[in-house]
Amino acid sequence: MSDTVSPQITDAITNTNVKLVGEAPAMAMGLNYLNAFHASGMMYHNMVNSQHNQLLLAQSSTTQGIIQMYSTDTIANAVAMARFMNNQ
Repeated sequence: MSDTVSPQITDAITNTNVKLVGEAPAMAMGLNYLNAFHASGMMYHNMVNSQHNQLLLAQSSTTQGIIQMYSTDTIANAVAMARFMNNQ
């Protein structure tokens, strides 16, 4: 066996190492951007979900208010108001 290594093998390994070292920062930044975009997407999803929940609460409270308005005895209120106005 000889102790010498073919120059082609040395060049191939050197080129592979240079390629990996050169691509590492770009891959790291790509992963960083991917994480940032994912976090932004989750933030917008949570905002829309929160807005939807607030809309449901507002709608149900409006419905409850209307139900309470219609459930009061309007004739009794009208008679009481007429008596009040006549006494003044």
